[in-house]
Order: sequence, then C-alpha cells, then structure tokens
Amino acid sequence: MVARVTYVVVSAALLLGFLVIVVTGGQLIATGNGLAIGIGICAEVLVVLGVWFLWKTYRFGRRSGQLARELEAEGALPADELKRSAGGRIDRDSADAVFARRQAETEATPDDWRSWFRLAVAYADARDTPRARKAMQHAIKIHDAQV
Repeated sequence: MVARVTYVVVSAALLLGFLVIVVTGGQLIATGNGLAIGIGICAEVLVVLGVWFLWKTYRFGRRSGQLARELEAEGALPADELKRSAGGRIDRDSADAVFARRQAETEATPDDWRSWFRLAVAYADARDTPRARKAMQHAIKIHDAQV
C-alpha cells in the first residue's frame, strides 16, 4: 500500500511538472525566436516521453497486480519462505535457494505465466530488479496470449 501511495504522489508531482513544462514550452515557441522555439519543441517532446513512460509504468503495475489477484484467487501465490535477519533483511542464501527452485520450475514449464510470475518475485527477492521486471513482463505477455 505504501508503494501505491508513493506512486500516486510522485505521479501527481510529475504531471504538475509536465504541465508547467508544457506551458513554458508553449511560451518559448510563441516568442518567435529560433533558439527559443527549438528549446520549446524539445521541452514538449520531453513531456511526451515522460507521459509515455509514466503510462507504461502505470500499466505494468496494474497488469502485474491483476496477475497477482488471479494467482491469489487460485491459491497459487508464492509463499514467503525466505529466512530473514533480525532486522528483517532477506538472507541471501535463502533467496538464492528459492530462486533456484523458481528457475527450475520456469524451465520445466516455460509457457506457464504463473511460473514466470513466481520467478519474477524470486528475482525481486534476490534484488535483481531489471530481471524481475523482464520476467513479470514475460508473464504478462504469456497471460495475455492465453486469454
């Protein structure tokens, strides 16, 4: 829940910033000065890229949440079987052991989005965020192809 609230607050701040940049870019374009027009156009392009990235991030979060709810309804969410330190940090050896099992499961059933979802969680537990994101994107792609 904290992540969702943080995302909403940061997204709102970004959208407000985008609005300021759009207005400023429009004012620069309206000056008629060649350099100002170029800067204004670049500002507008950056806003478009920022909005696209924000949309992709929102869509990814929404879709991965839908898969999690579907797995929860099936009773197939991965159990938290990781050992933790007294401070709550995940034990690296424990995360590696769970990851190895999840990777073997995914290799055995490469067309099952559920195994890719669980692999993504294992990557995230092992603090490999780029691979966790790619595995989750693959799970979403497989799920969408099967629906």
